Amino acid sequence: MNDRTSSIFGNTMSRKVCAEGERKKMAYLGKYGNNVSRVYDMTASPNEILGPYFGVRDLSIGGKGVPVDPDKGILVGNIRMGFGHYRIAMAVASVVKHRGYIPYWFDMNAFDETAAGKVVERLNELYSFGSRLSQKNYLFNRYFWEPLNYEGFKKLSFNAVDQKVAEIFAPLCAGFPRDMPFICTHAWPAQGAVHAGMTNVINMIPDNWPMALHLAEGAVHAVQSPSAYLGYRVLRGMTSKTGLSNPMPASDLHMVGHFIDHELVANLEKDTAARIARIDEKKAKRVLVSVGGAGAQLEIIARLVRDMMPLIREGKAALYLNFGDHEAVWNGIEAVMKKTDPDFEKFLKKHFNNWHDTERFAEGALEGDVSGIHAFLNINKFAAVYSTNLLMRSADLLITKPSELAYYPVPKLMIKRVGGHEKWGAIRAAELGDATYELETVESASQVLRLMMTEDDILRMYNDAILKNAKAGLFDGCYRIVDMAIGKKHDSLD
Repeated sequence: MNDRTSSIFGNTMSRKVCAEGERKKMAYLGKYGNNVSRVYDMTASPNEILGPYFGVRDLSIGGKGVPVDPDKGILVGNIRMGFGHYRIAMAVASVVKHRGYIPYWFDMNAFDETAAGKVVERLNELYSFGSRLSQKNYLFNRYFWEPLNYEGFKKLSFNAVDQKVAEIFAPLCAGFPRDMPFICTHAWPAQGAVHAGMTNVINMIPDNWPMALHLAEGAVHAVQSPSAYLGYRVLRGMTSKTGLSNPMPASDLHMVGHFIDHELVANLEKDTAARIARIDEKKAKRVLVSVGGAGAQLEIIARLVRDMMPLIREGKAALYLNFGDHEAVWNGIEAVMKKTDPDFEKFLKKHFNNWHDTERFAEGALEGDVSGIHAFLNINKFAAVYSTNLLMRSADLLITKPSELAYYPVPKLMIKRVGGHEKWGAIRAAELGDATYELETVESASQVLRLMMTEDDILRMYNDAILKNAKAGLFDGCYRIVDMAIGKKHDSLD
């Protein structure tokens, strides 16, 4: 196992940083068991939700599934930390299937019997807690959470410690052929794969703000924008506020475009034309609200739902609310709305824990009319995430924080971020012309939402931008990544 802590892309780490990495690694091994010399053999079985769409097969240790096909298989490495990394993994898996390969779902959280799985689960718990607390406590957000997300995760020293801890992840990858394609939507599975000696590893970087947290030296890094490319190329600000970093080699970095599902790209022109037609025909505008994986923005969402109620009563707007698997957020919204608007329940239709019902609704909405309020909730984590993707095709506006959804080809209203790094996703989308800038107050979000619902110019402009960007190949990022993994040549945006 190569040392990837003492030096990162030629940038030497201090003895203190290296010692901190070793201390953390040993502490985790002491708590969760030392399995660094293990080799785990995995089997695969069809994913109940994603299998019918793009052939996803779940990996498990010692399961009753079938062996992994090393010739036709591509590993899709991810973690469940919020919804973002899962959604990007679904996007690349859909293209893997489209290219004729088998997407194997390598979810580090799923291997909970291993030290690696337990480490990731613990870190996920801490991140989710911090995200929720940041939305409730101004001082915590201002003086700890924002600086941690914006500057703390940015430093190469943070990545150096992560790289040492990632040696614990290597056994999960040790049983795969060394040259098997491994596409990752988080740095941790990418780091684990590299430590295990895998040679065809692609690390998809979700954020537009360069952070060393996302580095996995030894893998090929894929970014979504030119600004992210330059930031990662020079490792911008990752050593100190004034010092310059030794650059990342150009061969280790590619600007591929946005990470979007095949199904959304293939139907982009048709879906955009339908949005424009609804504007022209003065039909009800459909608004999709996606509650993030941390479930952290209840108050903002409740206010926007209240503001939309007059338009819903008049048949001028329809609302999709996807709560994912966050029942507590739904309970909070329901309680607020019962107190503030007696008509809420009158217009409400629940689609709870019934995936086939969600599928039927999403399919019917593509061609038919929609009215009222439709709330979606599913304890299955795959259905929780993918519901937004299905509903997005028939939605006229997506309300979301500036997360991975900032890059999707649908008009967007950006509400307040969760973590400082997310604001650069909103900047990217706003400059590309298919989304608002980040609306940091509920009052500003309410004002823009009202304009979008009662007038047509903003949504029309955003739809026009989506069509122009699609012609430029902006949304083809996952195609380029999969083609790199299987050795095919695809038009590059570099």
